[in-house]
Amino acid sequence: MDTIDKSSSIANEEEKRRFYQQCICQIMDKYAAYRLANTGKIETQLTKDHEQGHYYFLRVGWDGLRYVHAFLMHMDLKKDNKIWVQLDWTEEGVANELVDLGVPKNDIVLGFEAPYRRPYTGFAIE
Repeated sequence: MDTIDKSSSIANEEEKRRFYQQCICQIMDKYAAYRLANTGKIETQLTKDHEQGHYYFLRVGWDGLRYVHAFLMHMDLKKDNKIWVQLDWTEEGVANELVDLGVPKNDIVLGFEAPYRRPYTGFAIE
């Protein structure tokens, strides 16, 4: 996927939604490109459901005698064009990466944070 131009203006909600979809996919593709050492037969699976607004990143398969089925990332793009980060096992944090790509913090909700804690995160509450 091409790098996103942060300087482009977003004229309407439809363009905003497409821009957010591109940002989410760019982050997922970046992590999917990482190869893990000694992973046996573990594959990376990405689900990018633009119509319903669901985005999943998981690894599944066998590592020797151990079965792996691990979600590493889950984001939802809601109808109001807010990105809900539901699960994030990355070091940097996908919310921070979204901000770096030009998504305003008030359009990102940390869904994995309890509602009473969200006002203190610096991101949207809901």
